Formats: sequence, structure tokens, C-alpha cells
Amino acid sequence: MLLAHPSLISPLRRLLPVLLLGALVVSATDWTVADQAQAQAIAGVASAPGRVVFGFVPGTGPARRARIARALGLREIETIGHLSRVGHLDSRRVDATVQRLRRTRDVAFAAPDPIAHADGLIPNDRGPLGSTVPGAWQTIQWNFLAPAGVDAPDAWANLAADGRPGGKGVVIAVLDTGVAYEDRGRFRRSPDLAPTSFVRGYDFVSHSAHPDDRNGHGTHVASTMVEATGNGLALTGLAYGARVMPIRVLDSQGDGTASVIAQGMRFAVAHGAQVINLSLEFSSFTHAGEIPDLLRAIRYAHQHGVLVVAAAGNEADTVVAYPARAQNVVAVGATTEHECLADYSDIGRGLTLVAPGGGDDAALADPHCRPNGPGGRPIYQLTLLGSDPQRFGFPSDYIGTSMAAPHVSATAGLVIASGVIGAHPSPDALTRRLEQTARDLGPVGYDPQYGWGLVNAATATAPGPGQPAGPTN
Repeated sequence: MLLAHPSLISPLRRLLPVLLLGALVVSATDWTVADQAQAQAIAGVASAPGRVVFGFVPGTGPARRARIARALGLREIETIGHLSRVGHLDSRRVDATVQRLRRTRDVAFAAPDPIAHADGLIPNDRGPLGSTVPGAWQTIQWNFLAPAGVDAPDAWANLAADGRPGGKGVVIAVLDTGVAYEDRGRFRRSPDLAPTSFVRGYDFVSHSAHPDDRNGHGTHVASTMVEATGNGLALTGLAYGARVMPIRVLDSQGDGTASVIAQGMRFAVAHGAQVINLSLEFSSFTHAGEIPDLLRAIRYAHQHGVLVVAAAGNEADTVVAYPARAQNVVAVGATTEHECLADYSDIGRGLTLVAPGGGDDAALADPHCRPNGPGGRPIYQLTLLGSDPQRFGFPSDYIGTSMAAPHVSATAGLVIASGVIGAHPSPDALTRRLEQTARDLGPVGYDPQYGWGLVNAATATAPGPGQPAGPTN
């Protein structure tokens, strides 16, 4: 029997001590604040009154530019770049003018002129350190911050400007060990997961309508995507406005069969998922002929317009593990807080992108890599402590491509919600957008260590054509 396992560094998962930052251990029954609806504090972005920023398509002549400005009643136009302008008008007309500009031929982009507060949109979540300072989540969620992370603050600002805060309306299926999403019997909802963050899922291990987590892995993955954001509690979720479909395909030990995973995928497609996250892997010795039903399920998802994202694997192998190796799957490797490939991450020509997974640097001839230096931090999220479904904390041993994959799934969800490549982008269009807007790491262009680069949620959701966020040295 072929078993898939979470793409988590299992020796670390079993042997490293659980680090409770600030000695924080919480019981879901005690943290009643978690029952509040997710705060709306970051649903909008303050903009400078009466200002519209817009840009022209290259080749647009002066006469055409002037006609567009006159037709929209813009006055006191300022040149802020070769083809970029700021137009002044009555504050009450800003939103309507932006929409008209976006529909105008020869206009590349248009938006209100947002007011910056430090960097991007900074939620008030206080982190797990017992801090009373709003925004203290930034002290440990390096994976969400530029340059080593996915630049969540600027992505959040983009989505708020689009009126779809946090990817509102998108459904992402998490096929994993289940999720701590409900209060039922001995199970408790994770204190920073809002009940509105979920749609109906299924438990294909116990054949139940309640895919409750008995392991913690699935809750960690889901929290990276939809942990409540802007509510003054704990940490943040990258696509906090999206909804997760919890589907249990791995047991309490984190093992699951190809046939069960295939069932879970078909359920996700049939019930409206737009993205499927597979933070799991088979042995690197597994070949396609051994998982035919799972490969058919992947094709089924692709044919029905669902993007499949999977962890590349954690064996430091030169081939990507299945199911990430399959055609029509976005295969995600892992990077560290030093912007280096993680030493455990599988590589190979099938690799699509990399995302934060934490841990130690690989020994690469890369100026970012420090293989002999101190190890990098893990990925922190609120999840179960061990297998106790009533105790939650911030374990320090969540390191792996399992942690990297949900960054990409969440970013895909944000792209869908933003509408930057259309209202209903195909899986292929989503993949191209993620590739085109990734930040190049390692050798210039595609390479088997970093794929197309480090996923960047901010550039992926920015208006206009995809422009890679260039390398930093």
C-alpha cells in the first residue's frame, strides 16, 4: 500500500521540543474572544482625497493622452513617471473615474492614490508573545514580510482596494489531517479561526461529515491561509477573507492512501473549490504507474478549472515527489528566512515555484545561503499542541514544503479574488501569473533549485501585466 505523508520535516516534528513563545498555551474553551466575528479593521485602504493614479500603455501619443484626460474631466495632471500620471478631481468622483480609466483603451492601470502607513497594510494582530502592541505578529511571521517572505501587507492593500479583502469569496480545499474548525464533542475550533472561514468538507478517513483534526498539521496549513486577521489576536492568515473546505485524507499519524486522496480531490471539485492544497508527498521512489487514480483526479480537477498546488517533498532529492511531480500541478519547494533554498527541499525540472518553509539553508553557491550559519526560523501558526484537540499553541517544529505550499495556494486565491487576470481565471492562467510575478532567486530565469522564483503575493495581485519583483543581492 502506498502512503502519502505530510511534507513536513518528520525528524524535527518528532524530536524538537515544542516552543511556546512567551509560554503561551491556550484552551479553545477559555479563549472566548475567538467567537467574535472577524474584525473589519483592514477591509479598506485610506486614500488621498481627489487623486487618481494612472498610467498609459507604451506607445500612447501625447494627443491621445490629452484626449483621455479631457474626457474624464481630470485637472492639474502631474507627471510622476514616463507614462504615469496623477490626476486631480472631485473626491466624490474618484471611484467612478478609476473604473472608467480601467475600461479605457490605452490605459494600462488606474487606482486611487493610497496613503501609506509604514509598509503596506499592517493588521493589528498582536502575536503570541504576550505583547500589547498591535502588529507584533511581524516579529515572528517573517514568511509574510518582504524580502524573504511573500509581501503580504502590500497584497492585502491590493485586495482591499479591489473590494475583496483577504481574497473574500474564494474557496480553497485543504486535503490534509483535517482542521480544527468546529466545537463538537471533544474537538475545539482553533481560537483564531473564525467559523465563517469554512465551508462544508468531509472526512474520508473516518467516513464522517466532520473532518476534525487529530494531528495539527492540517490546522497549521489552513491557518497560514485563513487565520483571522485584523482582530487584535495571535497571528495572521495570508488569504484571511477566503474560505477553507476541510477534507480529511490523512489519519492521526499523517498517513493516507492515494485512493483516499483522489476521493478527496473529486469531492473538492464537485463542491466548488477553486484551489486545492496538497501539503503531502509520496516516497521519492513512487512512480506514476502506482497512483493512476490520483493522477486521473488531478486531470479531473484541471479540466474543471481547479488549480492544484502540492508540496515538492522534503528528501533533498533531485526529483520532485508525487503528487507535485504530476502534470498540471504547481510544485512548491521551500525557502528559508535567508532567501535561500531550504536544505531539505526536493528540486528538479518539475519544480514550479518556491515559498517560505523555514529551517536550514542548502549548501548552494548563492550569496543568500548560509549553510554553516545559524538555522532559520520555522513557520509559526496557531495549531494543536500534539494531538490534543483542546490545546493550542505555536509549535516551533513546523518546517517543510508542507508549510510552503499554502503560501502559494493562498496567493492563487488572492489572484482569483483580485480579478487582475479576469473573473474566472483558468488553472493555466493562474500558474502563469504566479510564475511571471515571482521574485527570481538563484540563476537568472528558471532553474531547478528555485523554479520560477519566490512567490510574491503583492506583485501577483497588483493591477496591470505581471512584472517580476526583481532579485535582491
